[in-house]
Amino acid sequence: MARGYPIAEAIESISLHLPKNRKEELYQCLVDLRNGISFQDVLSNLGFQKDLIGYVYFAEQHGSFAEALLEGSNLAIVKEKDRKKLLKLLQYPALLFVITSFLFVFVQQSLLPKFTDIFASMRLEANFFMKVLSSFKVYFPFVMMVFLSLVAIGAIYYVFVFSKISILQQRSQLVRIPVAGKILRLLFTHYFAVQLSFLLAGGISVLEALLLFEKNTRQPFYSKLGLEIKEKLLTGEKLESILSSFSFFEREFPMIIKHGQENGKLEQELLFFSQHCVLNMEERIEKCLKTIQPILYLFIGFLVVSMYLAILLPMFQLLEGI
Repeated sequence: MARGYPIAEAIESISLHLPKNRKEELYQCLVDLRNGISFQDVLSNLGFQKDLIGYVYFAEQHGSFAEALLEGSNLAIVKEKDRKKLLKLLQYPALLFVITSFLFVFVQQSLLPKFTDIFASMRLEANFFMKVLSSFKVYFPFVMMVFLSLVAIGAIYYVFVFSKISILQQRSQLVRIPVAGKILRLLFTHYFAVQLSFLLAGGISVLEALLLFEKNTRQPFYSKLGLEIKEKLLTGEKLESILSSFSFFEREFPMIIKHGQENGKLEQELLFFSQHCVLNMEERIEKCLKTIQPILYLFIGFLVVSMYLAILLPMFQLLEGI
């Protein structure tokens, strides 16, 4: 579309490079478009993500269709890339953990009781690593009970409290979650900023843009957000002060809005800030992934060394006892 293709020709061109089942889906897509169904409804029928459908909804309003599609697809690629990184990062530690768990059970059930009986009969004191493995056996059920209790409490809270409050309050609570909350805050800020930027660049006023957010019923959060901001603006409150009251936005966001309004380049400031949010989000996810793997390896390594020394050291102690 950026090269001047109409949407129908663009879809036909894309279908040439796709497998047969996708070609059939895109053919049905073209039929639906010719029957007057909007592109966002077509994408919804094809099972596209709500965020991507949101990009199309706003693109239909401001006209920068190609740019919006590129922006939305880039964000989807970032999410998919981070998901694959996380899976790849956890695969090997997960395999090690499963194998170590089998070894741990074998040592706990077979070797450790025999050594303990021998030590008791010879009045020898158990070494540190035998005590570590024994403590695992004692405390592991307790840890699992605490974990399951927390999950149950979380489920009860979600059903009876979280699901009952407004969607804006839900997002305010989600961004309080350690680590994940900061990433979510960047994601919410990016999406709102980039969509508002596209709408303003298309010649739409801030109030009209918020009205379009409100009408976007496919995304209840942004719909409610548009309504809330619009109502406060109509009472005379400034946009930057309204945005500063929402904890699910970045702290710098209101200042960016104020600066953009003062220099008359609000849409450009919003676009630059949305790109900054994506880069910041990628950096934080990368940092989290790099932190997870060493912790897993450290835990598994300590468990393996403990099992090895719990078996080896008693042999030397028994030889000394003899």
